[in-house]
Order: sequence, then C-alpha cells, then structure tokens
Amino acid sequence: MENTGYRLYSDPFQFYHKMIKDIRGATKYVYLETFRVGADVIGERFRSALIEARKKGVEIKILIDYWGAGSVRYGFFDELIEMGGKVRFFKKIKYNFDFFTRSHRRNHRKLLLIDDEITYIGSSNITDYNMNWRESVLRMESDITHVFKKLFIQDFNIYNRYIISRAYYTRHVKHGDYEIVRDVPIITKKKINKKFIKLIQDSKDTIVIETPYFLPGFMLRKALMEAAERGVSIKVVVPKKSDVRLVDILRNKYLGTLSKRGIEFLFYEPNNLHAKLILVDNRTFGIGSSNFDYRSFRYMFEVVLFGLEPKIVKELQAHNQKTMEATIPFNYKEWEKRPPVEKFFEWLLLPFRHLL
Repeated sequence: MENTGYRLYSDPFQFYHKMIKDIRGATKYVYLETFRVGADVIGERFRSALIEARKKGVEIKILIDYWGAGSVRYGFFDELIEMGGKVRFFKKIKYNFDFFTRSHRRNHRKLLLIDDEITYIGSSNITDYNMNWRESVLRMESDITHVFKKLFIQDFNIYNRYIISRAYYTRHVKHGDYEIVRDVPIITKKKINKKFIKLIQDSKDTIVIETPYFLPGFMLRKALMEAAERGVSIKVVVPKKSDVRLVDILRNKYLGTLSKRGIEFLFYEPNNLHAKLILVDNRTFGIGSSNFDYRSFRYMFEVVLFGLEPKIVKELQAHNQKTMEATIPFNYKEWEKRPPVEKFFEWLLLPFRHLL
C-alpha cells in the first residue's frame, strides 16, 4: 500500500487554499461530501474551482446535507449542474408525524476526494463562517482514497432515502492499518462511540481529546474515569466558548465530577475550537466529523478514520501541542461557586441533551 504524504491542517485559510488548488489540478474526479456550503466568499471560490475542473472534463459529484445547505439549495450550483456536474442534497426535510425526529438525522460527514489519490477528512465545513476557528483537517496522499470513494458513492446513492440497511452502512471498513468507522442514526449501534470507549479502555499512558461539544454518555464517562483511575493521563480540550451556548452550559455540568476523578480539562481561549480528534498513547489516532456528544452518536451520519500511521500521529502531536499553548485549565473551585442560575439551566437542559 503506497502512502506518499500527510498533513494535518488547523487553519481554514490554509486548507481551503490547498483544497481549491487540488480541485483545480484534478484530472479524473472530485467528490465532495459536507454538512454545509456557504453562499459566501469561500463557497464561491470552491464553486469556481469546481466549474473550472468540470470544464476540463473532470467528473464532479457533490453531496450536501439539506439542512446545512441553507441558501445554496436555490440556484447556487446551477452553472455547474448545467455543465454536467451532479449536486445532491441529503434528505430533504419532510413535514409529517415524524418531523422532529427525522429533522435531526443529518449527514454531518466531511470528505473531499480527488482522483483516487487525495483524501481530505476532518472537522470543517465549506464556509467563511469558521475562518477564525481552530479546525482539524487531514490531507492524505494515499490509496485509501479509492476506499473512501466507494463509501461516498453509497452515501450519494441513498441521499433521499429514509429506510436503509443500517448494518450494511455501518460495517467497519479496514484498509491496512486504517479503520473507517461510520455512524447512521440508530441508538443501539453507535459504532463511533463504541470505538472511542474501546480505545479508552485499552489505553496505557495518555489520552488527548479535542472536541467543540463535550456531552459524553454514561459509558463513555465511565471509561474515562476508569482510565484515569489506572493512572492514564487524560486531557480533554474544549473551547471556552463554542458557537452553541446551550451546549456549553450543559457541558459544564459534567466537568466538575470528571475533573475530581482525575480528568484534566483545558479551555481553548482565542476563538472557537472546532477540531474533532483523539490520540491514545501517542500511537492510535482518530480524526473525522464526530463530536463527543449524544447528538453525533445517535442522530448523525458521521465518519471517523482510525489508525496507527506514525506520520499522522506526529502531525496530531504537533497540532495538540499548539492547541494547548492557547488554553487555560479548568478550575474546580470556581466551578463549585458557579451561580445558582447556571445550575438551574444545567438541570433544565439535561432532558434535551440528546438533541443539542
């Protein structure tokens, strides 16, 4: 299996520039799967690059979540479609008796695949909304791209279906030392959640987690506390203020108890931390679209790449170190003194933790 290059990007300006350059250099195909494309400067630049590639005869397929697509559903890609590019919106919202539940079953996966040679996988949407956020997007020059291509085609073909074979669409896919784990909306399977738990249970020395939204279920919390009791050093990095204030309020309910059990929490200060990754024992990594929260595990179509590649581990280590340089530690004493109104809202939001 040939692997020629890896790069983990944290700065949207850098990886958007590289993505657009790669799209313009495509000769066979460009497949893009994402939750959101903005009708903004970044969306327009990607659209221009895709049109340019299509003019050269490159096959273009784009899959965007219907909810996340927003205004780009209305004519944004008309020129590209007229030229033969294919654009689909994942699961149009239908107003019926099951509206509330179905509306949460969104495609949150984020992939860019080019010519069976280049794979981008990670945390970022295609929009200028997050230009000052800290993200995690892995670029791989690897033959694993043709594996992701098959999975993309599956998603592209079921874009408007509500009944699917969940076992088939969540089966583990292995490629050398890599494992691709996918989730679809189903409470009983939660493959990514189970993979995280297994990695934490098997950990020996260190765990580093970066996530914008930290609302772990009971089994995940239990695995973290038991690992800390074994002497594993656990660092969880979250934004001091994310883009979803309600999640921050509810998240804070968990921090004191977990901190008291030996888990170290760090707040990223400069802006929103939107990176989504885990590094265990400086050996095993996981990077993709999934958050550490109920909603990702239960209701979203997610994808995470797990593996052992030392070059990728090195990239994650450098990313983690730079992230932590811009953090402040969680303070348990201050947490104990938080205002009663905050405790009230924590209690009030708790029944809705699966939907936030």
